[in-house]
Amino acid sequence: MGFSEFLGNSKAVAEVRGMLAADRVSGALLFAGPDGVGKRTLAEMLAKAVNCERLKDDFCGACASCRKAENMLTLAREDTGRRREIKDSGRRVEGFVYFDLQLIAPVTRYILIEQIRQARNVAYTRPFELARRVLIIDQAQSVHWQAVDLLLKMLEEPPETTLFILVCPNAYELRPTIRSRCRRVQFLPAEDAVIEKILEVERRLPRAQLPLAVRIASGSIARAKALDLGEFEQRRLPWLGYLDGLVGEAEPVRGSADTNRPGVAVKPNWPDWQTVFDSTKALTEKRESYEETLNVGYALLRDLTSVLHARDDEVVNLDLRPRLKVWASKLGMTGIEKLKNGLDAAYRLQTRNVNQQLGLDALAVEVGMR
Repeated sequence: MGFSEFLGNSKAVAEVRGMLAADRVSGALLFAGPDGVGKRTLAEMLAKAVNCERLKDDFCGACASCRKAENMLTLAREDTGRRREIKDSGRRVEGFVYFDLQLIAPVTRYILIEQIRQARNVAYTRPFELARRVLIIDQAQSVHWQAVDLLLKMLEEPPETTLFILVCPNAYELRPTIRSRCRRVQFLPAEDAVIEKILEVERRLPRAQLPLAVRIASGSIARAKALDLGEFEQRRLPWLGYLDGLVGEAEPVRGSADTNRPGVAVKPNWPDWQTVFDSTKALTEKRESYEETLNVGYALLRDLTSVLHARDDEVVNLDLRPRLKVWASKLGMTGIEKLKNGLDAAYRLQTRNVNQQLGLDALAVEVGMR
């Protein structure tokens, strides 16, 4: 895949191609923007392009250097995965593979000082097989504080034969001194038309489901390619029970009528604690995917805020509009803010050995007893 086939962010692609055309690819670049829009993909393309033997408007992908670059990037990805597996097992990560193209990514929550030291050793040696070494530091905001000064020193005095590409979601998560040493290329969420095309062609979604799926993807190409609507709806279902129970809209009882929702009876108790507690149990059953579950909850709270302020065009869960209006009106901004603060606390504590269900139960009681 060449630059011409890159999906979305045409301005960022044009800026990179302009640098190549003018032969002004600086010693350090910063690719900043939302997750899933192709920052690392473009960084890998640039790594091939600065080494391409037949570079014109685009890298050829066929010359010896392009083929070597592709092989090195594949091996670098595999090496990153291997390092994570070793670290997860509790063993020390040993050794370093000396490719001309390097991918440095968090092994745990952080990019460790050992990784930056090893990168320094690579950066200051001449390339073995390619014209230029390229070190891609993915999730650069995750560089451990102990390693930041070492990274800064490399960026201040970059070797002529080495290009650093830092990739992160938000440039302002990096130290100002790091930002000032890099030329920034800003990425934006992909346009709805791009996301819709991916969903229609690659995911083969029916047209009726496209509006909801486009909103869920929220401009992320990676999220669109991986989206499974059925799985999303299953993950969202306990949140619906949680909010229904919290405001007294419990699970539907068929055979009776309600003015807002035909065929649904609203239980008189408010809140419906049994429904709330059943929902929190379902929400916290899968600890390994709890972060994704929390993200679904955050999306619902953003929708409630949008409904409360009459910004319907910002709603993600389009199929829930009637229920969102009920929840928003009964919770109010105070209740929504309490829920958001509670999810923030759950997000911070997710890696600790705490009872997540008890935390969501306590949050419901705090909001429900207001």
